[in-house]
Amino acid sequence: MENGTITNAHAGWVIPITFLAAFILTLLPMPDWSIWLRPAWVLMVLIYWAMMAPHQVNMGAAWVIGVFLDVLNGTLLGEHALAMTIVVYGVVKMHSRLRMWPLMQQGLSIFMFVLLYQFVLFCVQSFLGQPPSSWIYWSSSVTSMLLWPWVFSIIRNCRRRFTVV
Repeated sequence: MENGTITNAHAGWVIPITFLAAFILTLLPMPDWSIWLRPAWVLMVLIYWAMMAPHQVNMGAAWVIGVFLDVLNGTLLGEHALAMTIVVYGVVKMHSRLRMWPLMQQGLSIFMFVLLYQFVLFCVQSFLGQPPSSWIYWSSSVTSMLLWPWVFSIIRNCRRRFTVV
């Protein structure tokens, strides 16, 4: 068990499968009234893995995942990549502290990280002349915070089951 290695033969698939699940949840259709409430699924999974396995999921991984999300959403290439890279930088710098916090305190940090992510996207979209027109734009940070304990628990159980270090 060396510095951030995966110890189970099937454990190498756990991280990609959790990201695949997050991408699927992101692409699921929602009613028009609830679009702005969609949690930042991919970002939450990215934060989890950057917090628990910073040697495997780091800023480079955040950039690649962000570009993939840009392609899936049809947004400006690099928009989500930039925002995710900035967030993951903060998570990796604080990962040892974040891991020790109780879930409720982690939830508050998730709120702040998702807010930072949305702020970067807001700045890019405003620069392009397409700023969000409603305060509801910021509501996904609240839903992400509220769902964090469940997301954390589900991924942690997978990580422990397959002994991903």
